[in-house]
Amino acid sequence: MKVNRRRLLSLLGMSPALLAGTRLEAEPRKKKDVHASAAGDPKITAVSPKGTPPAVQLYPMAARASSLDGKTIYLVDATHFDGSETLLLKIQAWFQQNIPSVKTVLRKKAGEYAADDPQLWSEIKANAYATIMAIGH
Repeated sequence: MKVNRRRLLSLLGMSPALLAGTRLEAEPRKKKDVHASAAGDPKITAVSPKGTPPAVQLYPMAARASSLDGKTIYLVDATHFDGSETLLLKIQAWFQQNIPSVKTVLRKKAGEYAADDPQLWSEIKANAYATIMAIGH
């Protein structure tokens, strides 16, 4: 397998001038940024641009119901994304055909995805057994 050294160096963020064996002299840096190695060459410290992600907090899954008979399920269009209402209408039709004892309530969340909708949340808390939210993508 032939390795394209120029491309490899480019992917590593190094100058193709390294292939020519020439040494590029950088502008003098502040003393605190450059550390002398044992050979006297400057040592450069790099930091990952990815950073450190925050710890993930896990939540347990909700308890599973033995049956949905007689329950109310809210179908919420949270983003008004193209096709999300159509999907929720299909879900509603599926429940009507397959589990007619389930009451489905179709609602659109007010505002954009990240905006709060306290009126809808309180209605869901008061009336819904479960909620299916269409959030797009």
